[in-house]
Amino acid sequence: MTASIEKDEGRESIQEKAGDRIEEPVSTVPSVEAARIWRKLDMQLLPFVSLLYLLSFLDRSNIGNARIAGMSVDLNLIHLRYNTAAAVFFIPYCFAEVPSNILLKLFRPSIWIPAIMVAWGIVMTLMCRVNSFEGLIVARVFLGLAEAGLFPGVTYYISLWYPRHMQAKRVAIFFSAATVAGAFGGILAYGIEHLEGKGGLHGWQWIFLIEGLVTVVIAVLAFFFMHDYPETATFLTEREREYVVNALRHSSGHQSTHFEWRFVWQALADWKSWMQVVTYMGVLIPVYAVALFTPSIIKALGYTSARAQLLSIPPFVSGCLFTIIVGIASDKMQRRGVFVILGAAVGMIGYIVAYTTSAPGPGYAAAVIAATGVYPTVAVILAWSGGNAGGDMKRGVVIAMVIGIGNLGGICSSYIYFDGPRYHQGHGTIIGWLGLTIILTSILMWKYDRLNKEKEELCVREGITEDMKHQYADMGDKSPLFRYVI
Repeated sequence: MTASIEKDEGRESIQEKAGDRIEEPVSTVPSVEAARIWRKLDMQLLPFVSLLYLLSFLDRSNIGNARIAGMSVDLNLIHLRYNTAAAVFFIPYCFAEVPSNILLKLFRPSIWIPAIMVAWGIVMTLMCRVNSFEGLIVARVFLGLAEAGLFPGVTYYISLWYPRHMQAKRVAIFFSAATVAGAFGGILAYGIEHLEGKGGLHGWQWIFLIEGLVTVVIAVLAFFFMHDYPETATFLTEREREYVVNALRHSSGHQSTHFEWRFVWQALADWKSWMQVVTYMGVLIPVYAVALFTPSIIKALGYTSARAQLLSIPPFVSGCLFTIIVGIASDKMQRRGVFVILGAAVGMIGYIVAYTTSAPGPGYAAAVIAATGVYPTVAVILAWSGGNAGGDMKRGVVIAMVIGIGNLGGICSSYIYFDGPRYHQGHGTIIGWLGLTIILTSILMWKYDRLNKEKEELCVREGITEDMKHQYADMGDKSPLFRYVI
């Protein structure tokens, strides 16, 4: 039997219906107070972690703004040199994410996350002294290595604070910082370019210097302001902590929360994890393409460099707005796959328009449509893959796999836009990836639904009931009592 929470997130009653099984603890906490507790967590956690990711995405993608601010000329980024500089970031970024989430589990989040922020902030700051293509490559490699743990780490961190039926909206709010970074990056770059020549630095060097120093300052503050786990949260009362911890235990089906290597292997050996990786890659390629090449694409449509910086803002604003809207809708309906399919379809429409036109107006509208479609799918896929991985450790590894290996798609994003001003190769490649995402998402929805039905039949046949869930704590999502979100 499956269930869903009623519209009020704090409501204690459970509605049984065909669909996803969402567990809310039986508690004496009134629904109004429960809702207040979740809002309290939101206000304490989400603004800060969103700021951290805004800085992360800004620092990795500002190379696109620096490119049209004169970096290409000063560093002689001819042919595919810029593409290579954009691509090398993703190689260490991919391979460091799973180890980083394991280390986050072994250390405290308030230690690990600020530490890696300090590291990439220093790298970003020193990039202002790069004076050659080779130096830019080295800097981007170290930037990718240092940034690797932030996105999967915070996504995993959110899953440690919220029951899985509440996670899509929170991940969406957190990820929306990426779209804000895209918009803010254009505004910031436009202003910083006016520092051209000040202090002996070019405008693009000032972009790296200022944004890197801001990251270092915020990282130092994070050591003091970041909370670790609900059990140790000082901003919660004892009653509030008890309620949150109880909610998390019910949501996870009382599954294992400790570290064992077998939980890591459970994640690596699960074919569904790899399907989620490819699905995520299919939407991340256009996301990075939007971040890395939107200023250049807009400039190729005939706009000046300064206007291209400013016109790169609306696509990100639209993407931010719809990321939050879709995240909220996904949590309310307790559906994931259908929102991935709809978002990928809208993104395809945008890229098809871009492929078939060279006029500035329709081409720019296509960029807005594409961002509106692809950005919301990222948060939904992350909530989907994390929510369908049973146990804390497996969930952390699956999230890191999806984000880490999926980010190899950034290499593809870096090399497909080379044939301006029409960019048929780039747009066509992305259309193909979005189509693959739709196909794989449909397969996963079918498989999850089938597995849920098989487990329900098994429970009825073997007499397995909810009060036996402790016997299956180490089985993760293979437990007969675990239900997948569709």
